[in-house]
Amino acid sequence: MIVRLCRSLLFATLLASLAGAALAAPAAATSGAKDPRLAGAYRFQQNGWTYVHLQGTPEAIGFQHGYLLAPQIEDFARTLRVEEAHATPAYPWTFYRQTARTILWPHINAEYRAELKGIAEGVEARGGHLDLWDIVAMNGNIEIGEYYIPWLKLQKHQPVTPKAPGRCSAFIATGDWTKGGQIVIAHNNWTNYADGERWTIIFDIQPAHGYRMIMDGAPGLITSEDDFGVNSDGLMITETTISGFVGWKSDAIPEFVRARQAMQYAGSIDQYAAIMEKGNNGGYANDWLIGDRKTGEIGYLELGLKHVKLWKKKNGYFVSANFARDPALIRDETIGYDPADMSSSPNARHVRWLQLMKQYKGRIDVSLAEQFLGDHYDSWEKKVDPDERTLCGHIDRSPRGVPVWGDPPFFPEGAVQGKATDSAMAARMQLVAHAGHPGGHSFYVKPFLAAHPQFNWEKPVLRDMIAYPWTPFTSGERAGK
Repeated sequence: MIVRLCRSLLFATLLASLAGAALAAPAAATSGAKDPRLAGAYRFQQNGWTYVHLQGTPEAIGFQHGYLLAPQIEDFARTLRVEEAHATPAYPWTFYRQTARTILWPHINAEYRAELKGIAEGVEARGGHLDLWDIVAMNGNIEIGEYYIPWLKLQKHQPVTPKAPGRCSAFIATGDWTKGGQIVIAHNNWTNYADGERWTIIFDIQPAHGYRMIMDGAPGLITSEDDFGVNSDGLMITETTISGFVGWKSDAIPEFVRARQAMQYAGSIDQYAAIMEKGNNGGYANDWLIGDRKTGEIGYLELGLKHVKLWKKKNGYFVSANFARDPALIRDETIGYDPADMSSSPNARHVRWLQLMKQYKGRIDVSLAEQFLGDHYDSWEKKVDPDERTLCGHIDRSPRGVPVWGDPPFFPEGAVQGKATDSAMAARMQLVAHAGHPGGHSFYVKPFLAAHPQFNWEKPVLRDMIAYPWTPFTSGERAGK
């Protein structure tokens, strides 16, 4: 069995490498390959990830991004269009583009406007067919589809199904709770498998201004969007979404802009919180876990629109799994989330995090973090059973789905990848990353759709999601080194 698994993984890795070569090959054959904005940029494939190094001015970083990832950006845009056509049929992609132009764009600063324009120009230079408003809509797709549209429905007195989904399981710990007392932070991204199989970019960004960053992300996006990253001033950052959150301000700064700005320019937990809170539009409302390796301090920022709280400590931990902490925020800014329902995904995972923190106090390190992110223990059932209540989520295996997020039974969604780092690794601008379910299970489309044909609408974009091994990535590294 082990031999067959290793052979399958080797074959999958070979296919990924060939696919990466096929994607990269056209670059050298086009006139854009001689564009001076590409100076210093490069990419390579490793264990299911595409590593991309970008550097320079905002215009150059954007152009490099668009040019090096053009086929993947086009593919991701197509995926989002298919998903949004199903999720919000009354609001077609033209609505997303219009919202990007009239609601989001006026509140994007010059630096990130230049980078977004650069991405569109880079895609065009590779023969792509996306324009600026497609790129902005892609960056704002979560904010528009899961926050702005539900808010619009409320203004029209239309019924709103819980729309803000749960995305992710995460923890951060320091002091007596970790091995050696350093900060350890880890996060697995929960999203639908069509997005998740594509959410496998490692961005190494060296901007002309601000701090260098290494983060995971999706093609075409200027921020991580599941927001796991490290900057060169010592901040270690991640988040999980607040289940059932409803709130929006049209005359404020998009979340994807604030998240990128905070990772690029914040040098302390307080600075990070201040950037995220200033101009908050309510889009993509998150609980932020932030560590500062310079001080050993960790923070937890619960960023609602009406209610914002920041907790900090130098000895202890914070865990997060799409549950809100502040009773006032739950009361005033969520729909459908019940903190007393311990069978729901956010609360069951909260319980499991507390169990693991207690069990491994004083021993927590990156190796254990990897183990936690792949955990399949259901705290409600009190047994190992990969499903919607486990830290490594498998909603596709659940006959219940996740009602608080509006997810139907067996929806193809769950933990699609994972990342972890500690203070020593962060000092080297390094993280470890796992493409596919951190628990090691691979997802295969053909048997899934045969068993659940109600999801055939995803067939054009749903792909096998192979579980690769944990892999270290370091800022500035090259292929094979």
